[in-house]
Amino acid sequence: MSATQPVGILTALEALTADDAALTEAGVDRAAALALVYDDDETNIRAALIARRRNPRLRLVIRLYNRKLGQHLEELLDQTAILATPALDAAELEASTTVLSDADTATPALAATAIAGSSKVVQADGLLLRAAERTPPSRGEVADPGLCTLALLSATTNDPAGAEGSDRSGDEAPLLLPDDRDVAAATGRGTVVLEAVSYEGPPPRTGPLAGRSAPLGSLFSRRVRWSIAGAVAAVLALAVTSWIVTGDDPRHAAYVTVLDLFAINDPATDEQPARKILQLLSGALGMLLLPVMVAAVFEALGTFRTASQLRHPPRGLHGHVVLLGLGKIGTRVLARLRELDIPVVCVEQDPEARGLPLARRLRVPTVIGDVTEEGVLEAAKIDRAHALLALTSSDTTNLEATLYARSVTPDLRVALRLYDDDFATAVYRTLRTAHPNAVTRSRSVSTLAAPAFAGAMMGRQILGAIPIERRVLLIAALTVVGHPQLEGRTVAEAFRPGAWRVLALDAATPDERRPDLASPHHHETDSPRPGLVWDLHPGYVLQPHDRVVLAATRHGLAELLGRPTPHGSHRGPW
Repeated sequence: MSATQPVGILTALEALTADDAALTEAGVDRAAALALVYDDDETNIRAALIARRRNPRLRLVIRLYNRKLGQHLEELLDQTAILATPALDAAELEASTTVLSDADTATPALAATAIAGSSKVVQADGLLLRAAERTPPSRGEVADPGLCTLALLSATTNDPAGAEGSDRSGDEAPLLLPDDRDVAAATGRGTVVLEAVSYEGPPPRTGPLAGRSAPLGSLFSRRVRWSIAGAVAAVLALAVTSWIVTGDDPRHAAYVTVLDLFAINDPATDEQPARKILQLLSGALGMLLLPVMVAAVFEALGTFRTASQLRHPPRGLHGHVVLLGLGKIGTRVLARLRELDIPVVCVEQDPEARGLPLARRLRVPTVIGDVTEEGVLEAAKIDRAHALLALTSSDTTNLEATLYARSVTPDLRVALRLYDDDFATAVYRTLRTAHPNAVTRSRSVSTLAAPAFAGAMMGRQILGAIPIERRVLLIAALTVVGHPQLEGRTVAEAFRPGAWRVLALDAATPDERRPDLASPHHHETDSPRPGLVWDLHPGYVLQPHDRVVLAATRHGLAELLGRPTPHGSHRGPW
């Protein structure tokens, strides 16, 4: 049983499940796009298959956590659309099916909170964009503009009672995509500038033992390592002494010393007194070395035996990130932090949580226990941590852990995952008032992920979303054709403050372009191609065939892409 209810210009449909009847009543046969954002992957897949059968031209945006399944499903649905509608053009096909994960979309912003400063990172196909916050410059200083200024932070950013990212109008709110006059006039306000960074890290390890081996330092304890080092030094000293006393060749002197050490040399009964003394010292050293070697063997065996188990936080660990929760969000954030080589200690209550195998494979120290119980955060070395990421699915658990962590370390950097936006604002303001010198961030996964899903419904390639306080900027790629706001205009003329701004130009020809800039970049199989041009001249005239990367607000992107193009009935140039 279902019912429809008008809500402004929208219509709300209530149904127990997204079955054939519900989708028919919702008008899927005539719809331009359908977003399936149920928490259950199976429900989304079932509804997507029904919708594609009913409307082959329908633009599908599907929320799936399973990446591999999402890739196969996207290929299947696109193939179905091609067979059902042979006249489907390339532009409609490219925007036909989009599989997104809210965890993947929100992970860069959540992980960036743990990095020094409050940088936001968007990465796609070798493209790495970093939105870095700049504090107001002192008198006489010149601020670094980066590639461009994305936003002016709200006037209450440095006010403990200010609301982070308030949506109120006026000087309180952050100003997105300001022009040069606004930037020059906004004295005393922080800025967010865009930086382009190329990733030059080491290639990932491959092979069956990748991620399974233990570092050499973890095989032996510090005492055993010092004992072995001392024994080696003593052996070298005896070899040098034997060389000096006997006058033998250095290699022969070292060889004889080792034989004496293991008591397999002939007694030096007919040798000089110095040689006899050296043999006795070597034998004694060999007896002392024997228990050290046995201890080293047992420690190495114990380390390999526990390599498949969770590690405990090391005794001297400090400057790390404490990550609470290894669900689907926490798991992706953990992977991202380790890619950045940030030390992490995880805390998880459920011994069967989905992120524990990843923590075990990456050798990440993990504490199993309820974070609200006494002693759990202490076991994670919260008193020496650099930041706390509270990413469990319970708002109250995240808040309780944050309050306790702040009581232990008042200046601890904290990021909370809070679902309710009003509750998140209230928590943020209270924590800022109580701890004005500490960095506090409240993040909603749905708020961070929603712009990417909304943009994909418009058939556009969304490279990522950058949070600006509690607002969001979208980084998107689109072809200029069919957009009068861009086509035939210079880069300077195409810039609309507060709405959108062209950042880069894809220098590749249409035949050489990658169909999806957000897809993984495989250097070993992809042919070389021109990259993105960031230092665009303001007077460059955008041609219809150009593909550009731009930053846009949600309303700006909707305005820019909401008009039908003169080149076809479909929306947008793809």
